[in-house]
Amino acid sequence: MIFMARVEDLRQKEVINIRDGARIGFVSDVDINIKTGCVVKIIVAGPCKVFGFFGRETEYVISWCDIKRIGDDIILVDVEIESVLRDVT
Repeated sequence: MIFMARVEDLRQKEVINIRDGARIGFVSDVDINIKTGCVVKIIVAGPCKVFGFFGRETEYVISWCDIKRIGDDIILVDVEIESVLRDVT
């Protein structure tokens, strides 16, 4: 499968986990292999800290191989949430 898109196009899409139908959030960043130019992971910002004023403590780092479908508005992933959740420190 060949997929070409701008990173900005990915950032406008909401990420949904097909295991439980949960909305994870919107793509905030991507990890790119500089040698190949391929996206390796997408990063989704985690829940806000206290009332959303102090940034975020966690983020979801989702491998490209866990992405099952990219649509016009959403990205469907199949992940175990606990395994992709990372601290942002």
